[in-house]
Amino acid sequence: MTPAVTLAVLFAALCHASWNAILRMRGDKIATITLLVTAAGLIAAPALLFVPVPPSAAWPFLVTSALVHVGYNTFLALAYHHGELTKVYPLVRGSAPLGTLAVSLLFLNEGVTPHEVAGIVVLAAGIMTLAGDGGIRAIRAAPHVLLYAAGTSLCIVVYTISDGLGARAAGSAPAYVAWLFFLDMLPMLIGVLLLRRQSFLAAARTSWVPGLIGGALSLGAYWIVVWAMTIAPIPIVAALRETSILFALFIGALWLGERVTKLRAVSILLVVAGLVLMRL
Repeated sequence: MTPAVTLAVLFAALCHASWNAILRMRGDKIATITLLVTAAGLIAAPALLFVPVPPSAAWPFLVTSALVHVGYNTFLALAYHHGELTKVYPLVRGSAPLGTLAVSLLFLNEGVTPHEVAGIVVLAAGIMTLAGDGGIRAIRAAPHVLLYAAGTSLCIVVYTISDGLGARAAGSAPAYVAWLFFLDMLPMLIGVLLLRRQSFLAAARTSWVPGLIGGALSLGAYWIVVWAMTIAPIPIVAALRETSILFALFIGALWLGERVTKLRAVSILLVVAGLVLMRL
C-alpha cells in the first residue's frame, strides 16, 4: 500500500470517528443513526444520474452489503443505547480486522506479507486492549452484550469483504458506493417510519444539521475505504480503518471530557506499532 493510500484511509478513519461522535451525543440512537443513513443516501442519490449502473457481477455484493449494513447499523445503535456496550465495543472493532484477515488468508488471494499480518494482529490487539477499560466488568454484569458485540463484528467482516470484492467487480468505486448508500438507506428508513416514526421525525426536526454532517462524513469515509480496497489488500485497509477508535479517543478527550488512562495510552502505542509493522 502506498503512503498516499495509507493517509487517505487514516483520514477516512478520522471521518468515521467524527460521525460516531455525533451519534453518541444525540438522543434516540435508532432514530439518529437512521437520520445519518438517510442523509448519506440522499447525498449519494444525485450521483446515480452520473455514475454507471454496476454490472450484474457486482449486484450480489451490493445487495448482500446493503442487508448486512442494516444489521450493523442496528447493532451500532444498540451499542450506543446501552452504556455498557460502549465499553466492550473495542472488542468489536478489534476483532473485525482479525476476522477479515482470516477470511482473506483462507479464501482470497490478497497478497498479504508476513509482516503485514503481524502488523494487523498487533493493531487489533491494541484496539481490543481498550475493552479492559471497564469492558470486563460490563461483560460480567450483562453477558448478553457479547451477543451484540459478536453480531456487530460479524457484520463488519461480511460487509467489508463483500464491498471490497463488489467494488472490484463493479470497476468503479464511486458508482458502487453511490448505489450502496442509496440501497442502504431504504430498509432503515422504511423500518423506522413504520416502527418509530415520531422519534425519527423529532430527530429530523431538531438534528437535521448534525444529521447531514454525519451522513456526509459517513459517505466520504466509506467511499475512501472502498476505493482503497480496489487497489490495496482488503485486510490491510480494514485494519487501518479501525484506527478510527483512536481518533474517537482523542475526540472524547478534547470535546467530551473523557480521560486518557494508562490503558488507553498502551492501546495507542500498540496501534502505532501495528501501523509501523504494516509499513515495513
